[in-house]
Amino acid sequence: MMKKTNHIKITASSVEVDGECLETAFCGIEMLKDIYTQRIGNYPKFHKMDILCQLGFIASELLLISEGEERFQKREDRAVILFGLNSSYYADAQYQKTISDKDNFFPSPSLFVYTLPNIVTGEIALRNNYLGETSYMVVEDKQQMEWHIDTITKASRSFRSMICGWIDAKGRNDFEAELWIME
Repeated sequence: MMKKTNHIKITASSVEVDGECLETAFCGIEMLKDIYTQRIGNYPKFHKMDILCQLGFIASELLLISEGEERFQKREDRAVILFGLNSSYYADAQYQKTISDKDNFFPSPSLFVYTLPNIVTGEIALRNNYLGETSYMVVEDKQQMEWHIDTITKASRSFRSMICGWIDAKGRNDFEAELWIME
């Protein structure tokens, strides 16, 4: 049976890593950018990501730093399985605004770079050299997430640990991530 180890929770106004609050002078998207600059800062793709991907990336980075294991080594035994409700809806709505007015039609491809929900799981896997399963599933609530995690851990023999949890972003100032490592 797998057990939870390290844990992180991020809202638009707070960050908690393994029960300890992380100081930040900002809220919302500015908080994520500040954390990236102050604590990570070495992944240029971050600036191309939509809010959902930035949130998941920051949460996973803080989680893995807290884990304290050697990073960036090839691992076939770790999965990345995330859940949320709104998927890439916020980025989709921003893009829709650029094409809605036929007299001011200006599609912005930059709004669609790194926007699909599976991009965040892929970026976490690529950054950390994980070769295990990756998935982002849209579910109605966290209870459904727990059921899926339980089912996956019982059914799969292809991994020994996983990063899993909830990432959801309704907007630049309305988001939540709760991730943990299961071993």
